[in-house]
Formats: sequence, structure tokens, C-alpha cells
Amino acid sequence: MKDENFLKENNARQLWHPMGAPGDAQANPPKIIKGAEGSSITDIDGHSAVDAVGGLWCVNLGYSNDRVKQAIADQLFDLPYYSAFAGTSNPPAIEAAYAVQEFFAPDGMERVFFTSGGSDSVETCLRLARQYHRLRGEATRTKFLSLKKGYHGTHFGGASVNGNNRFRINYEPLLPGCFHLPSPYPYRNPFNETDPAKLAQLIAQAMEDEIQFQGANTIAAFIMEPIQGAGGVIVPDATFMPLMREICDRHGILLISDEVITGFGRTGDWSGARHWGVQPDMMSTAKGITSGYFPVGAALMSGKVAEVFEGAGADGGIYHGYTYSAHPVGAAAVIACLEETLRLDTKTNAAVRGKQLYDGVCKLAERYDIIGDVRGGHGLMTGIEIVSDRAAKTPMDGETMKRIHQTAYEAGAMVRLGMHNILMSPPLTITEGEIDTILTALDKGFASA
Repeated sequence: MKDENFLKENNARQLWHPMGAPGDAQANPPKIIKGAEGSSITDIDGHSAVDAVGGLWCVNLGYSNDRVKQAIADQLFDLPYYSAFAGTSNPPAIEAAYAVQEFFAPDGMERVFFTSGGSDSVETCLRLARQYHRLRGEATRTKFLSLKKGYHGTHFGGASVNGNNRFRINYEPLLPGCFHLPSPYPYRNPFNETDPAKLAQLIAQAMEDEIQFQGANTIAAFIMEPIQGAGGVIVPDATFMPLMREICDRHGILLISDEVITGFGRTGDWSGARHWGVQPDMMSTAKGITSGYFPVGAALMSGKVAEVFEGAGADGGIYHGYTYSAHPVGAAAVIACLEETLRLDTKTNAAVRGKQLYDGVCKLAERYDIIGDVRGGHGLMTGIEIVSDRAAKTPMDGETMKRIHQTAYEAGAMVRLGMHNILMSPPLTITEGEIDTILTALDKGFASA
């Protein structure tokens, strides 16, 4: 590896970073993270901080799980790559598919299609939803419904159902036939409704109205995150997802649960849909499937969907996939990661430590008027909305947000900025003391505003 002077000199010069402006990265070089252990990261200057971001919602097992690392290393020597396109397979892929299906069997999932990540998994679900209806003789069902504030990746399909214009405007026109419903976001919504249960009913009615307007026989699927992550950790009322399930069933619309963030214990249960007592028709997953150690995702299909494809003969051919679908090294990582996830029972720690983090932030909100809203309380997903005027709910300016972020980092915690939100999703193996460190660092960050 090149020396530190070379790395600093070339930081953001040749490399364009996702989700940021190249010019800004050159003017304000990104932090160079050089090492990590447990739940902490260390930058090139030797400063360590608890990683309250969990890499990017994904390092569920922390950075020091040797079993997953060893599984990756061993597989590299046995079989570093082979295609899983029709006609060939590999042992880890077969075993990994069995393990993933078994893990999500309580959610009604029966088949697994491996991808390279979350965006791929969403794209797969959208495509196969259209094909499902075509195979059933309903080729008019091509449209998609989703929620504002939702995040479903960056492919053209995923960006089209995304509910945040930051990921859309520069790339329009996107996929036609995508329509967005209000988010179950009590703090800000077009109905000015602060009661989560009443808001859920209003959105359900909006969905009924949209279906009637579009025509139920034109809609393929409704996609939603059980808890909206990148949109600000927006937790719906417990009635919301069951309402959506009932409406979809009544109108013949598939329900896709985007579990890229919420799967594998993040919410305090093994899936977000299970948290609300709902069985979807499809699930998109990634992130926690390998704890971020290798780029893998999976699209999961219920028995209802699988039956249609497998009963259609040649017409059920899936002419979609990726070079690295069912990659043997990635599959080995999946197997080891699921074993460790269950062995460590990470969902239980996520529930306990998540409550500690949420309660601690709520206490900070009693002291700082800049905290407009605190969201979370379900596993290790916490969002803090920062405002300059609490009564008017005025979003905080960008420079103040950056100052809060930098001060918190210097005080020992890496958090993530999402516009005027602070988002946190630390490793599911995080300790009580490390949560305290995050809360202390946030306290100092808010004091700097």
C-alpha cells in the first residue's frame, strides 16, 4: 500500500464517491478510514470512533468476525469464481440458498435469487413482479406503487420507485408507471396528522384512491420498507403494513418488502415484515446478509410466486441476472454470516441496545431545542431530525449539520448525515459502553450547534 502522504495527496482526486459532489469532495477531502475492530473505526491519522453508521447499515457483526473472514479466505483458495447462469452451479451457492430460505421461511419465502447488492435485489423483484403477472395472463399489470421518503437503491427501476427527489431529479425521465403515496411520517405529512394510527388510515385511503384511478389491473406491485431507513428512520404505526397487505391482497397486487436494511436483525427481529406480522410476496435483501464483508444481495420469492414460475415451463425462464450472482466466495460469506448471526442472536442485542440508544437520544431532546423529532425504538435504527426552529419545524442549515457531525466524530462517534437528519445504525454486536460513547459524542455535537 502507498504511504500516507500519497493517500492524502490523492484523496478524492481520481476516485468519485457515491452520494456526493466530486467538487465538494476535492475541496473537503473525505475521512480516510484505515482500520476497524469490533464496533470502532480508525482513520489514517490514528483517530478512533465508534461506528454509529455500521459501515452503511450493513456491518451487523462488527468488523472482527474471524469466522466470516476465514470462510471468505478458504473459498478463495477452493474456487474463487464460477458462473451460476443456467447450466452450472457451485457448492457454496447451493448451501447458501438453503440457509437463506430457511432463515426467512417464517416470512413465507421459498426461493432465492442471488444478486450483487440491494439495488440489484430491488431491480430483480420489480422485474419478476411484472413477469409473474404476465405468466398469469395479466400482462397489463406493469405499474408500481411506493411511498414517498422510501429508498430502494439506484438502478433505474429502484430510482423510479424511490420517494426522495435527490435520487431522481438528475436522472429523469425514469421508469414510467411509478406512483408514490404519502409516507407514514407523523412529523411531516400532507394531512398534518400527528397520530400514527390515523395517518396509517389516511394513507390506506390514498392507496385505495390511487388504485381506483390507475385501475387495479394495471398495477404489478407495491414496494415498501417496513421501517424507512435512508428517508430518516420513519417508523410506521403497527397497523400500517398489515393495512397495505390487505389492500394488495384485495386488488391482486404483489407486496414487495424491501428488507435491504431491515433484514437480519436490524429491527430487533429477523425481518422487518415479521416485526409487523406480515408475510410479503417478495423480499429484497442485502447488507446484513454478509455483514458487508462481501457484496451480496438476494431477492426472495414466496411460494405463491414460485409456483407460477415453476409451473410455466419455458415461459417461466428468468432472463435476468448478474455476472456475480451466486458468486462462490460471496456464498461462503453468506453461510458463515448467517451461522454467526444466529449463534450471537444479534436481534436480541439489537433490541436492547437499540432501546438504550433511542432512550438516550430522547433525553438529549429534552435539553436541545434543535432536536425536532426522534425516531426509532425498534432495534438499532435511530433518526434525529435537526431544526433551527422547533415550533416551525424549520430544517437546520447544512453548515450547522456539518459542524455537529464533525464535533461528534472528534468526540468519538461516526454518525451519518441525511440532509437535516442524523441517522444511526451501529453494528448489532455493539456494547452498552459503546452506546454511551455515541450519546456523549452526540451531546457534544449538539452543544456545538
